[in-house]
Amino acid sequence: MRELTIEQAASLLKNKDNIIVLMHKSPDGDAVGCAYGLSLALRAIGKKAEPLCGDEIPKDYDFITNIFEHQEFEPEFVVSVDLATTALLSGKAAEFSEKIDLCIDHHASNTGYAKEGYVDGKIASCAEIVMEVIKCFLPDITKEIADALFTGICTDTGCFKYASVSPSTHRAAAELMEYGADSKYICRRIFDTKSKEKLAMERMILDTLIYDSDGKIALVCITKEIMEKSGALQGDTDGIAAIPRQIEGVKIGVTLKEKENGEYRFSVRTGDEIDASSICKNFGGGGHRAAAGCTIFADFETAKEKMLIACRQALEENA
Repeated sequence: MRELTIEQAASLLKNKDNIIVLMHKSPDGDAVGCAYGLSLALRAIGKKAEPLCGDEIPKDYDFITNIFEHQEFEPEFVVSVDLATTALLSGKAAEFSEKIDLCIDHHASNTGYAKEGYVDGKIASCAEIVMEVIKCFLPDITKEIADALFTGICTDTGCFKYASVSPSTHRAAAELMEYGADSKYICRRIFDTKSKEKLAMERMILDTLIYDSDGKIALVCITKEIMEKSGALQGDTDGIAAIPRQIEGVKIGVTLKEKENGEYRFSVRTGDEIDASSICKNFGGGGHRAAAGCTIFADFETAKEKMLIACRQALEENA
């Protein structure tokens, strides 16, 4: 991948049209905020642009997605945002995995899959980078774009409490508030609002909690049965990955999500001592040092044990 500056990435976008913006599967607020924010900005300068994800967008972000009118066009230029590896694409988005022209990302584990890109693994959220790209071709960011990008920042920083947060993160958020981002509504909607179905799901998930390695590893499961019994939507699982790591004494928190046809998606959260992305790289995944993900194809017990073995190894290496 040829490395670009932010200005070069912006210039490239400014000179292209019919642009698809890819998101990773199980999209979080940063992926959604970046993809929709960038698409809205490109439309503001007369481009045709469309966000694309292979999975359902969580309803928590419908204040972003509901205002967006979708367009039909033949893609001519493909951009990825907040995507460390093409292994994290699914559905229709995966069809473009070998055709990505530009990558904008903040994962240090980025595999360099695109033709050109801008990647900074020291930045807390991809939305911070996307904002700087947008400002190069759209000086006056609209409230709708600001809301999308602020959502990306606040979700990927755990409402500004993760170790990755820097002074520049707060400055970017403040700037977006000046553009009109409704920080109060967004934070309340994302962090302080839950449906009855989501609460029921969380209760069932906690019943699956197991400890390993003298309590240093905690694992919870989101099974298809739990989803069916609770009535929760797939988007309701957003944020569950943080729960195991919140337990006192736990160094590695793991969330297993059962999908279809023997596919199990794992989210790994760690403290400062252990690299979550290194654990997930064992299975073709990646992410950040403190938060990463991967997919394992196996039966339930085999998938769970494979992940626990990798986590135990990580603990031993950091003993």
